[in-house]
Amino acid sequence: MKLVPLGDRVVLKQVAAETTTKSGIVIPGSEKEKPQQAQIIAVGPGGVVDGKEVTMQVKVGQTVIYSKYAGTEVKLEDETYIIVKQSDILAIVE
Repeated sequence: MKLVPLGDRVVLKQVAAETTTKSGIVIPGSEKEKPQQAQIIAVGPGGVVDGKEVTMQVKVGQTVIYSKYAGTEVKLEDETYIIVKQSDILAIVE
């Protein structure tokens, strides 16, 4: 099965969270924050959304940082994805 986003939607897969700090301290599972970095799996076509022309500025394979509480989590074939609007993506990690 394949997710195909519509309009200005983007499908993301979260990057695994760090389990140790730079100084080597192990972070327990309950203290870990949900990572805000993700890899783009699929990108919608853009077009006219809410009366405005939207051009997609992201591509499949890029790593991005997105808003903390943005999107909708979807579980598909034992994988968890997040579907967000392009406007919820804050930056591209290069």
